[in-house]
Amino acid sequence: MNQAYPMPQQAPVASIGVDARATFITRTYLHLFGAIITFVLIEVFLFTSGIAQTIARAMLGTSWLLVLGGFMIVGWFGSRMASAGGSPARQYAGLGVYVLGQAIIFVPLLYVAQAYAPGAIESAAMVTLLGFAGLTAVAMTTRKDFSFLGGLLRWGFVGALVLIVGGVIFGFQLGTFFSVAMVVLAGAAILYDTSNVLLRYPEDQYVAASLQLFASVALMFWYVLRIFMSRN
Repeated sequence: MNQAYPMPQQAPVASIGVDARATFITRTYLHLFGAIITFVLIEVFLFTSGIAQTIARAMLGTSWLLVLGGFMIVGWFGSRMASAGGSPARQYAGLGVYVLGQAIIFVPLLYVAQAYAPGAIESAAMVTLLGFAGLTAVAMTTRKDFSFLGGLLRWGFVGALVLIVGGVIFGFQLGTFFSVAMVVLAGAAILYDTSNVLLRYPEDQYVAASLQLFASVALMFWYVLRIFMSRN
């Protein structure tokens, strides 16, 4: 659940021609779609091959702080590679590392949902896609600058991380209200990311832009799924 929110120094897409901007946006969302499809294919492979069961048991049997820490390192590394510019190969490698890391971190949650909450995965995926489509439509039709959400998001994610770590250390449960709050936070992140795609990213950073959007979509899916699972 990485949220790096890079601040590119090159000329933003808002200052380039209409055709070039349209090409950038198209590339960004095609790469986002590709990242989502790749994520799904990795999960299908892990579950059909039986590897997911091994991963889930290993991760569920260890400290969640170690898992969270490892994932944050992988997420930071992937985001840095994708947003650092340079060769396209480096940017694609960063996106690939991040998608793979997300796929692995999702395995225990999907494994439990599949076993104890039939239909929750499909329902959560549908709600997430509808939520993402609606928020994207709001950002694109209003053309509003949502950069003011940046500070709120940083504080929100720091607060959420403190609660998650506290829950692991002291053994208290973060219930449905926390999941709802995280879905709202993920929605705000989607508005922020979409605004950046329209206004702030440089023309050659469509891979980094797609990574940030994917991170927010994955975050929303994670907590929407937790809400559906809490109903069972």
